[in-house]
Amino acid sequence: MDLTVPSGMGGREAMRGLLAIDPEAKAVVSSGYSQDPVMANFRDYGFRDVLAKPYRVLDVSRVLSGLVGKGRTPTD
Repeated sequence: MDLTVPSGMGGREAMRGLLAIDPEAKAVVSSGYSQDPVMANFRDYGFRDVLAKPYRVLDVSRVLSGLVGKGRTPTD
């Protein structure tokens, strides 16, 4: 989910809500703001992986494969 949503709920707030409903929720944070602390410490906020914008199809494939248990594991 996108970290920053103008005039809307951003990824950090949305993730907090998702985890309240399902502590095992799997979500990936994405942003073009690479210096945001959530991007650097995504696990601290409940995200399973991170995708910095702009990203390529290969980047998305790697992250999704890691989340569903196929191929490479999520970023450490």
